[in-house]
Amino acid sequence: MAERPKRPEKKLREYSEKTTRRMTDLDPAGLVLDKPPDRARRQFMNYAFFKLDPAFRRLEPSEIEAAKDEFAAVVERWAGREGFIVRTYSLVGLRADTDFMIWRIAFDPAEFQAMQRELNRTRLAGYLTQPYSYLSMQKRSIYVDRYNPEGEGVELMPGEGAYLFVYPFVKKREWYKLTPHTRQGMMDEHIYVSAPFEGVRLNTSYSYGIDDQEFVVAFDANHPQEFVDLVHRLRFTEASMYTLRDTPMFTCKKKPVRELLDDLA
Repeated sequence: MAERPKRPEKKLREYSEKTTRRMTDLDPAGLVLDKPPDRARRQFMNYAFFKLDPAFRRLEPSEIEAAKDEFAAVVERWAGREGFIVRTYSLVGLRADTDFMIWRIAFDPAEFQAMQRELNRTRLAGYLTQPYSYLSMQKRSIYVDRYNPEGEGVELMPGEGAYLFVYPFVKKREWYKLTPHTRQGMMDEHIYVSAPFEGVRLNTSYSYGIDDQEFVVAFDANHPQEFVDLVHRLRFTEASMYTLRDTPMFTCKKKPVRELLDDLA
């Protein structure tokens, strides 16, 4: 009986997966894979809110204008520094406990201190308090790899919209007890619900260990009504049940520093 011809050996296709293509990080705590610390250069953010003492408005008009010019000159000088980003916003008439906000971004948080030191030496600073100030750091979300597999999402593009909506954010501890796949599923829903709102740009930064909140959430938008509808819709997602705190919420109108100072007095 003749031998059957041997079938050619089937080659198995090699499979390699980019780490960024995983749907979820199965070891977010780094305990299994013994992940080394990430010392990559990242941007730090400071959202500094200021409140004016009404006594400033009782000064002579010439004194008021000179004080505003001095303060604005410091802000504008820092805004012109390489590697340092400044965005200014007015909250006059939008919130009672703060009048304006300076959003500053740098790779070294010591630069925030240096800028604030110069501001503190101006006459206007003698009439200002800071009811809120939040410190955070830019970091790529662990939930977006399924949608942006090539690593997008690290570069920050601040202040694109006419409005900025800012709030500190803290998750319930129960969130961290969930399995990675469970959390990823909830965030998939969160991302899916947000997708139609193309006019709202999210800038989420991380505050673990460097401030009281876990995140600072900042949404750029040109139309406040679109942001209101987005937040309303997100209330119906499962992930929202794991929110511990997301207040105070600030509606900030982007304005050049001299224009927002004119709102004060």
